[in-house]
Amino acid sequence: MNKIITCVDGSAYSDAVCNAGIWAANKLKKPILFLHAIEKGNAPSTDNLSGAIGLGARSSLLKEMSALDQQRNKLALEVGKELLAHAVELAEQNGCEDIEKTQRHSDIVEAICDLESDARFLVIGRSGESHGENFKAIGSHIEQVIRQVHTPILIANQDFKAPQNFMFAYDGRETADKAVKRIIDGGLLHNLTCHLVTVKNNQKDLLDKFKRTEAMLKESGFDVKSSFLEGNIFNSLMDYKTKNNVEMLVMGAFSHSKIAQAFLGSNTLKMIEKVHLPLVVLR
Repeated sequence: MNKIITCVDGSAYSDAVCNAGIWAANKLKKPILFLHAIEKGNAPSTDNLSGAIGLGARSSLLKEMSALDQQRNKLALEVGKELLAHAVELAEQNGCEDIEKTQRHSDIVEAICDLESDARFLVIGRSGESHGENFKAIGSHIEQVIRQVHTPILIANQDFKAPQNFMFAYDGRETADKAVKRIIDGGLLHNLTCHLVTVKNNQKDLLDKFKRTEAMLKESGFDVKSSFLEGNIFNSLMDYKTKNNVEMLVMGAFSHSKIAQAFLGSNTLKMIEKVHLPLVVLR
């Protein structure tokens, strides 16, 4: 598990994703692997229309469609090569020395899963190529990736820049405790100010757990700013984020807690739409 797999496409987020991957690779001193997946389009193909065209016209039309398919695939391949070349150039300009690139003819989720055994971190954009300039749109693969991949994930925002701080919403549950261990052991978040925030809930001994977590992070070298809040969980976290100029959010993966649901849970994509910050999901 050594490489920073960074997913690039033709979306408005491509450079931001590259910058996020480069930041992670330099921070962790790991190789960066740029991945471009050529996914099959939604246009009709010769495979699914061969039996639907009238007998008289079928032969010439299928030949023409086949030629168009080949041309489309060739263009997609060339565009992908240019995207990867641009990503490699960015990485070289920003001090990366161990750089790889790969192009796959597959669904992006499938490509990621195939490469995950050698992944240290995964970087992906919050919107895909098909969304154009619609920054409110969310890539259809994000929820699939979060649910299927066991590697930590960084979902880059459109204006990604190296963060100086992050907010971790601690709820006292096992998922949050595991995420704290990943924060301490992982290395990516070291030397960043940690905003440790808890919103009062029904979890037993929450305040004691919160204080122990604060002490653990401080003992591990983190500059910790801790806050124990009351009120609506989502609103409290968003108000804190805004008032304290939080630059990155860090969460454990899916759980049934209200805090996790505020960002991920059953409303994953809706919440990511509303929070235009880079988001790290720890597994």
